[in-house]
Amino acid sequence: MRMTFSSTRVSMPRRLARVAAPLAILAGISGCALDAVNPGPIQADALNSPSALNSLVAGSGRDLSEALNWTSYTGGAVAREIFPGGSTGSFGISVQAQNGKLTDDDGSTWWDYSQRARWTAEDAVTRTKNVLGAASATSATLAQALVWAGYANRHLGENFCDGIINGGKPEAYTVYLERAEAYFTEAMTVATAANNTALAQAATAGRASVRLLRNNTVGAAADAALVPSTMTYKMPYYQNELDQYNRIFWASANQPYRAHTVWNTYIEAYRKTTRDPRVPFDSSLTILQGDAAVGSLGKVRWYFQTKYPALTSPINLTSGWEMRLIEAEAKLVANDVSGALTSMNGRRTALALAPVSAADITEAWTMLKRERGIELWLEGRRLGDMRRWKALNRPGTLDAKEDMTGRDMCFATPLSEKQTNTNYTTP
Repeated sequence: MRMTFSSTRVSMPRRLARVAAPLAILAGISGCALDAVNPGPIQADALNSPSALNSLVAGSGRDLSEALNWTSYTGGAVAREIFPGGSTGSFGISVQAQNGKLTDDDGSTWWDYSQRARWTAEDAVTRTKNVLGAASATSATLAQALVWAGYANRHLGENFCDGIINGGKPEAYTVYLERAEAYFTEAMTVATAANNTALAQAATAGRASVRLLRNNTVGAAADAALVPSTMTYKMPYYQNELDQYNRIFWASANQPYRAHTVWNTYIEAYRKTTRDPRVPFDSSLTILQGDAAVGSLGKVRWYFQTKYPALTSPINLTSGWEMRLIEAEAKLVANDVSGALTSMNGRRTALALAPVSAADITEAWTMLKRERGIELWLEGRRLGDMRRWKALNRPGTLDAKEDMTGRDMCFATPLSEKQTNTNYTTP
């Protein structure tokens, strides 16, 4: 199947007014080649047409891919999923991020892209309902828009310190999670009515992950149980232009960057010991170091991740194996250590890895935290996990090389928002 979408830019005096982008995205549907033609700026009213909706929705997916591309890389560096390899400029890791700081004066790209993804997806939902009317209740187009809105809000809730909606006053970051759950719930209903199993599962898995973030472990486990272990929902990337590259791959592909390394992370020793295929990395026989000095360490050993081996490597938004870990965490909250270990070991058995064990619930939590780190490695999810576990005072420990002492666990609201949002006050 081949689809051609027109990219659009809305001309309107509102924040985050771009509602689509050069490349249409429709993740999770195999066999589709998605092309785009950019006709230039058009008026917002021109989007109020059934023929414009697919492009509008696809553009909001593209916006989310761009947001995830930036936060998964920088967040991964701060969460110590990867280690700085040297450069701090283009596709590098800034000095502040190398030191674990996500400050308000280190640029606004992460915030801008993430807020734009939320706004364009939510606008696509509203427009689709307005254009299709009652027919939207069984529309796969609306279901897709709702899924993007759910994941865009989850992305903000997992990664950002403040909740700010469309220039409003700062709220708790959990406002994004509330919105995400509402969008996923509606997406489940619409996708089911549209007989679109892929979108229904993507919405169900998304809601399970958000319910876990909101500490509704019973509800999270109930949703997770509906999702098969074989399910994945991925965000695609493309080689059409630089902004569409998978940044994690490109920043350490030696062409020309070697900006990060797996050296000096907990992944290094774990992978060497277990050969776990979920956290693959490799090395060069001839190029042994990163591309610049890293503080007082000088140049460091270069081990390049291979989870994303190409410019076009997709990033998981969710998976069935994540659902099994949600079930495991819910069982730990209910003090069911044996059940939690069984849920964790299903994945390890499938990969022919040694099962995890625990003498008590504290050790079981340590295993759960490690398994989530391995399963969701470099997917832009680790900071959110660390923040919620700390807030809930969950037992168990992280690896010593994940020590977050003095490091930030969320992206600060940038100065650009603070200085231009007339409703901004310190929360």
